[in-house]
Amino acid sequence: MIPEFLINKLKKQYGEELTNKIIEGYKQNRKTTLRINTVKTNKETIKKELDKEKIKYEEISWYEDALILEEEKKIRQLDIYKNGEIYMQSLSSMIPPIILNPQAEKILDMAASPGGKTTEIYNLSNKEALITAVEKNQIRAQKLKYNIDKQGTIATILNEDATKLDELYRFDKILLDAPCSGSGTLNIYDKSFQYFNEKLLKNCIETQKKLLDKAIQILKQDHTMVYSTCSILYEENELQLEKLINQNKIEIIPINEEIFKDIPKLPTKIKGTICICPNNLYEGFFVSLIKKI
Repeated sequence: MIPEFLINKLKKQYGEELTNKIIEGYKQNRKTTLRINTVKTNKETIKKELDKEKIKYEEISWYEDALILEEEKKIRQLDIYKNGEIYMQSLSSMIPPIILNPQAEKILDMAASPGGKTTEIYNLSNKEALITAVEKNQIRAQKLKYNIDKQGTIATILNEDATKLDELYRFDKILLDAPCSGSGTLNIYDKSFQYFNEKLLKNCIETQKKLLDKAIQILKQDHTMVYSTCSILYEENELQLEKLINQNKIEIIPINEEIFKDIPKLPTKIKGTICICPNNLYEGFFVSLIKKI
């Protein structure tokens, strides 16, 4: 059952037609997707293994290391999964590290667990990024360490509250995939809607603001960061950025949408940002590239 207050918010933000499209997305069973861990293997090796196991897959236009499986079919029983040669990850969540464009530089993953984006950053940087991965919750930090070790990623893990990081820290780039309401990932077939309420949304908005303020503080001048959420709500996305723009703290670097032309999108209130519409392949997701000024 979709909460009435969420439907009203969506209608106010997107209108009746797009709201109906979003609701259809909530009704979809998303296909299983994976990312190839190039630290340990390569695409051709994985494809051969999937072919041998008669697991059908398809590629996508915007990321050569991602595959869509026709069905989940025993993928977690295979050695390529157990050995960390692949990582089960949603397509939408693969986009923020790509936008970040990590190189041989000091990078902070500010809300890192379970580690999908952390390990992807390491892959994309050709194992050259100096990564600090932060996770407040101890159990989630253990999960983060497990995945980082399994994937062969080298990173410093901090089990602490990212909003309280020492102000003397300075990073070349920051990925803030912020805790959010999950309004882009909701599905009528699981229990996600029963946890979705106005109090959750309010708490997430407050946390996002604190994390963004800290990120801007410890990001180097004239350097860039990615702010993303798995929400499609204005309050958690554009509104958070508009406050910083109005304070002359940041400017938006437009994302090259041509790269992601095959992805279903929703309109955004800030030009150059991307909001993905949920469907059978993609979770609803907001992504922005920010420069500290």
